[in-house]
Amino acid sequence: MAEIWAEWGALAYVGAALWAFFEGETFVLAAAAIGATVGLVDPWILMLSVWLGSYLGDQTWFYLGRRYGPQVLRRFPKSRPRVEKAHALLERYGTLFILSFRFLYGIRNVASVVCGLAGYNWARFAVLNFIAAGVWAGSFVAAGWFLGAWLGVERLFWTICGIAAFALTGFVARHFWLRSRARRARGATAG
Repeated sequence: MAEIWAEWGALAYVGAALWAFFEGETFVLAAAAIGATVGLVDPWILMLSVWLGSYLGDQTWFYLGRRYGPQVLRRFPKSRPRVEKAHALLERYGTLFILSFRFLYGIRNVASVVCGLAGYNWARFAVLNFIAAGVWAGSFVAAGWFLGAWLGVERLFWTICGIAAFALTGFVARHFWLRSRARRARGATAG
């Protein structure tokens, strides 16, 4: 991460904005933590770039949900449960949902699409989305900066390695568990 900022300079902030357009929590945390330990990242520019990237990403997904959502749902019916869950949260919590969906794992990717699908007022969504993107960007940059300053370079490296190993182990275990469960289900229906 430090090498990216050292080699790319200001373009690294454009990369951070593009990353936040699609997702980005881990990237923002890591970039801020590295910035705090080696001093190559300006936290204010990082926050503004990921704020803008996140905002524009969710505005794009909102538009796409409004314009193409019904056709996409018909084409990808397996996404329906996540969409229905997000829609239920939108109906129940409205403004609070839009302000917080970035922090809900598994919902963020479809929440803006659902808001567009539901016919949510575009101007209201744009304002709430701008506020929410700022809160998200500020929170993750601050958290990463704090962790980097608290842990230091050496411990930060080993912490990131440990988290990556833990996540990889979890993904692999989940994969084998799901395959095993599918095999048992096929065996139960065959027998």
